[in-house]
Amino acid sequence: MDLRSRLGRGPALVCVGLTAYDVVWEVATLPAGGGKTRASQFREGGGGMAANAAVAAARLGGRVRFWGRAGDDRAGHAMADELRALGVDVAGLRLFPGARSSVSGIVVDARGERSIVNFRGDGLPEDPAWLPLDTIAATDAVLGDVRWPDGVAAAFAAARASGVPTVLDGDMAEPAIFDALLPLTDHAVFSEPALAAYAPDLPDEPARLHHALSRGCRLAAVTRGERGVVWTDGGPLHAQRAFRVDPVDTTGAGDVFHGAYALAIGARVEVADAFRFAAAVAAMKCTQPGGRAGVPALAQVVEALAELEEL
Repeated sequence: MDLRSRLGRGPALVCVGLTAYDVVWEVATLPAGGGKTRASQFREGGGGMAANAAVAAARLGGRVRFWGRAGDDRAGHAMADELRALGVDVAGLRLFPGARSSVSGIVVDARGERSIVNFRGDGLPEDPAWLPLDTIAATDAVLGDVRWPDGVAAAFAAARASGVPTVLDGDMAEPAIFDALLPLTDHAVFSEPALAAYAPDLPDEPARLHHALSRGCRLAAVTRGERGVVWTDGGPLHAQRAFRVDPVDTTGAGDVFHGAYALAIGARVEVADAFRFAAAVAAMKCTQPGGRAGVPALAQVVEALAELEEL
């Protein structure tokens, strides 16, 4: 069965973790030091690692639920409304009275590079007891990020008990968080800075990936931007090169990559093909502004894969 057929069945995906409200300014060059910088564009809307991954997977045809926490405030309601409008089931997004939602300020330059300042929210309870974990057995895959470790650990444990594959978005986090989540993780996909920070005393990426494997995950990968992605399941290293595009905005590219990869894994696509698919989706997203607006549809990706050139 080919990629289009497997993904065209609409795999069911649960995404657990961060939803944030993004406020974005577009500038000619990223500011350095103090002073004022004039923005050419301004926009705002939903963001966050797991939430962006959920939107990407829904855009690609998945049946997606988002489980997370936000404040019962303007940002929280705006994020829930936007996710719902973009085809994501938000019954598992709880808005807590008295809590404050996560908000990010993002500055994007003319080359598509960005700088992010994030307020992670306040008063959001860690206890995931309210999550409908009994529904995970009917899901094809579960994606989690590192911003809500208790919720992700509960979801991953339920997935492991049911034989449902899990994908961890390994962004920057305390080593203790990775130590807790990796034993429950099937596919740990780190960012390059996060992997280096997790194993700073090791000399190179192969050693760091094998260190992650030793902590319990079944496959360890690292995304490296224009240099593609490298992964191993304990054997030789494998690589997928990035695709050549003219970037407009890299905001959300990593989140989109993880959402596309998790959806492909849920569809039982082979790992190498899943990474190639995710790399294409992320590259195509970068050709449009915004963390979500540029996510392509499945048919667009399948067609582009025949023409995209690797760097």
